[in-house]
Amino acid sequence: MTSHQGDGYVNSIRRTIGQSLLLLPGVAVLVTDSDGQILMVEQSDRQCWSTVGGAIEPRESPVDAAVREALEETGLHVDVDSLVGVAGGPGYDITYPNGDECSYVSIVYRAHVIGGTLTPDGREVLACRWVDPRDLGALNLSPFTRNLMTELALIPRDR
Repeated sequence: MTSHQGDGYVNSIRRTIGQSLLLLPGVAVLVTDSDGQILMVEQSDRQCWSTVGGAIEPRESPVDAAVREALEETGLHVDVDSLVGVAGGPGYDITYPNGDECSYVSIVYRAHVIGGTLTPDGREVLACRWVDPRDLGALNLSPFTRNLMTELALIPRDR
């Protein structure tokens, strides 16, 4: 998840509250391939790896947000398979490089690719790669993603 400086809705709230903590609904998308690998994206603002995902726009359904975020960040069209869970709390707080503070409640979906060409957007995402779930713990994961993957039991708690 990257800063929402360009987002009109969040910007209008930021004009009132400044950089104070803002609670936002979001989605995390576990895009998987036929071998069970998970698509990970390298975030441009932190140069660390995370799942596909981002904030849900006003009046947007969470499933539509998951599909939109996948296309925007990776160039891939996905179909959502299932709801995996919902995550939130102190481990899902982010302070962006510009000082904005956000606390996310993230709806986690599993999805698969139905089209498109894997291409990082170059703005929010620097690179994309398929990762075997057993190798997730070795990646330089964002704290948000490490918490999420631990909560989903995809990486061990002791890492």
